[in-house]
Amino acid sequence: MNGADTSSEAEKPKDYFQSYEDLEVHHLMLNDQPRTEAYRHAINANKAMFKDKIVVDVGAGTGILSIFCAQAGAKKVYAIEASNLAELMKEVVKENKLTDQIEVIQSRVEDVELPDGQKADVLVSEWMGFYLLHEGMLDSVLNARDRLLKEGGLMFPDKADIWAAPCCLPSLYDFWEDVQGVSMQCVGKAWRKKKASSPEVMTIDPEDLLGAGNLVKSINLATVCLADLEKISVKHVVAANSGGRYQGVCVWFTVRFPSGLVLSTAPSAPSTHWKQTAIVLPEERTVEEAEPLAWELTMTRDPEAVRHYNIELTLLDPEEEKHPTPCSCHMTKCIVIRKFIEQSEEAEDEEFDEEEGEDDDEMEDEEEYESDVEMNSERQDLNDANKTKENGEGSH
Repeated sequence: MNGADTSSEAEKPKDYFQSYEDLEVHHLMLNDQPRTEAYRHAINANKAMFKDKIVVDVGAGTGILSIFCAQAGAKKVYAIEASNLAELMKEVVKENKLTDQIEVIQSRVEDVELPDGQKADVLVSEWMGFYLLHEGMLDSVLNARDRLLKEGGLMFPDKADIWAAPCCLPSLYDFWEDVQGVSMQCVGKAWRKKKASSPEVMTIDPEDLLGAGNLVKSINLATVCLADLEKISVKHVVAANSGGRYQGVCVWFTVRFPSGLVLSTAPSAPSTHWKQTAIVLPEERTVEEAEPLAWELTMTRDPEAVRHYNIELTLLDPEEEKHPTPCSCHMTKCIVIRKFIEQSEEAEDEEFDEEEGEDDDEMEDEEEYESDVEMNSERQDLNDANKTKENGEGSH
């Protein structure tokens, strides 16, 4: 099953940058409280990393992250923005009386060199797209990292992970079962077939997940290179945590900052403008609790639109795939392995308890011995005292 990205035609660089001049887009992002607060808290929690440092903000937009960095004590912030929004950002910087600290540069970051051959201590960017990699802005961030960041410099964020879990999608199914008393399931099927050709960005409730999240890709932003991101492919087997209608796979991402703070777009996390990304199955399946579900998820960069990815989901036979250890599914081999692990852990606990018991016995023996020695010593002292007293009385 193929899931092409939402943009099938090659996107011109000019069109890409112009899309970020839409203030509605920036209002949406600035109004995303989990997103904006995560950056503010991550920067404020690491003020020592920004104090008197040089910072590069890639894709600075309205300049809010640059301002956070300046407020944290950065000596100089180079706010790089390729779109015409850079002119408005200059006004924002002036409005906040930070023109001495923040320098706005209107240019593609690939064309930027810092004055006097400077290198930045910190690189900040909000580059994430739907399912993390949509938009391909990470390419520009890595270019800036390799050219503008000093060796050992910090990335904010510095880690990113993509996750996936099986799910049901009631909003794509239930509506068509009863449209004002009329069944239109055949129309719904045709509608979903179109949905299955591309990822669907939507909000998925945590209770609609049928299994635990599985790690698709972990990215260390200090070391990752473009070649690592050309194609991402992973196989997963997960046990359904409840019975239900298996209708798709939910994809989300998390990013981590040097402070340890995590910004999550998981269904269980506070809602963000990224929402979640659903890959719709062509046909739903009814599954039982603990039933194993297996798939292969592949993300491949589109050669004609390099800022986008083609996503392919292939359903696999769980009996033919390697399961995690331990696996909570109801297959016999996994039940046997779980039982073996439980028995091994119980045996280790018993052995540990026996060793602790022996240690306790040894401690008791030592305490008894020390007590006997102390009592004997006290008796000897008493005897010596009595003898001294007797000798003293005899001398009189």
